[in-house]
Amino acid sequence: MFLSVFDIFKIGVGPSSSHTMGPMSAAARFLDEIAGPDWPRPHGAVVRALKVSLHGSLAFTGVGHATDRAVILGLCGARPDTVDPDSMETLVESVRRDRAVSPEGHPTYQFNPATDLVFDRKQPLPGHANGMVFTAYDRDETLLLRRVYYSVGGGFILSDIELEAEKKRRAAKQDAAGAGAAGPGAGPRVPYPFANGREMLEMAGSSGLSIAEMKRANEEVHMSGADLDAGLDRLWQAMDGCVERGLRGEGHLPGGLKVRRRAQALHEKLQDDWKSNRVNPLQANDWLSLFAMAVNEENAAGGRVVTAPTNGASGVVPAVLRYLVRFHEDLDDQAIRNFLLTAAAIGGILKTNASISGAEVGCQGEVGSASAMAAAGMAAVLGGTPHQIENAAEIALEHHLGMTCDPVAGLVQVPCIERNALGAVKAVTAASLAIRGDGTHFVSLDACIETMRQTGRDMSDSYKETSKGGLAVNVVEC
Repeated sequence: MFLSVFDIFKIGVGPSSSHTMGPMSAAARFLDEIAGPDWPRPHGAVVRALKVSLHGSLAFTGVGHATDRAVILGLCGARPDTVDPDSMETLVESVRRDRAVSPEGHPTYQFNPATDLVFDRKQPLPGHANGMVFTAYDRDETLLLRRVYYSVGGGFILSDIELEAEKKRRAAKQDAAGAGAAGPGAGPRVPYPFANGREMLEMAGSSGLSIAEMKRANEEVHMSGADLDAGLDRLWQAMDGCVERGLRGEGHLPGGLKVRRRAQALHEKLQDDWKSNRVNPLQANDWLSLFAMAVNEENAAGGRVVTAPTNGASGVVPAVLRYLVRFHEDLDDQAIRNFLLTAAAIGGILKTNASISGAEVGCQGEVGSASAMAAAGMAAVLGGTPHQIENAAEIALEHHLGMTCDPVAGLVQVPCIERNALGAVKAVTAASLAIRGDGTHFVSLDACIETMRQTGRDMSDSYKETSKGGLAVNVVEC
């Protein structure tokens, strides 16, 4: 199962990859289907009105995660990687006022968010916790087209048919060497089609290549080396830009909790310590936490972020990489690319064998996965062997097992922002422990991933991004 580095890392907008980016992409995909020929359109029928219902976790925490805004934007033709964050509110308000959407290349469709966008908390859809139903009608309100989509984490979207095929693929344990795309269907075969940690280590041993080199070879089946490097550089520029914007952000985050942005003030204090040469025994933790919080405050504000592997966990990988750029003298452009390639290799294994969706397995699948990816990337650029890199990922993931997803008020703020900070600290600790060992360890990465999958399966839905348990019900909203 081949997942590109650009599947794992996607440029988009906050606050949630599964609740914001996914629904926006689903809405845009529905528009493409309406305009396309692949549905039984009655002769002379013209689509005049659209309706959407959100189910499961999307229904329970969709308002806090800005899912309603995302659907409206998607029906306007916006896409996560190209939409201008500064123009989103104006566009949404115009739809609410006009009760219609006018996507480019389409006629105007009737769509009143107040009545045509339904948060259905009573009827979950069978395929996944993040379900959506999009419907199109003619002028007489006759149903013309109905599509069901699922947002399966990290901004990935599958139709109900695609999701069922994916489940059958997993159940049948088909040959992982037949590399495919993020969804169903065959794609070009890749030279190193590792589907789990064991295969990754075996292929690294037989080829003599690093994990980053194998990942690069797989990517270059689909694109040139120059295009790959340019894409990786764009990812890092977007991550670094998000850190910078977060360091400048002021005031309170939107949503009603009145959570104060802290990154700017913390940055000023650390800069003062740096200039005065005062000894700070907590320096590493402070800078890591700062960078992670800067990203996740920007994400909570709906700004431009990179899924890593999700928006809710988008601060961990950039924080560790930014920390290395600042404090590791030998880090060059190629090392940054190798970090991202290695992290993406681990992210692909996690998604293939478990989940990166908080609505499916809790926050262990989001911040836990991000921490494992960042630990692997750091171990790689510090000269770790494939076995040490795999060990680093396992250590980081192991110490997030069982972590619930319980956002207060359904917002990606409390405890999400600080969890990213701690995820970054754990990643660096895991990488350090692994690098100082020889790669031999008791628990394999594969065993840890399978444990995460089983734990997520057994976890109550109250602790999987529904805001029906944990901190979400024990913290008084102000």
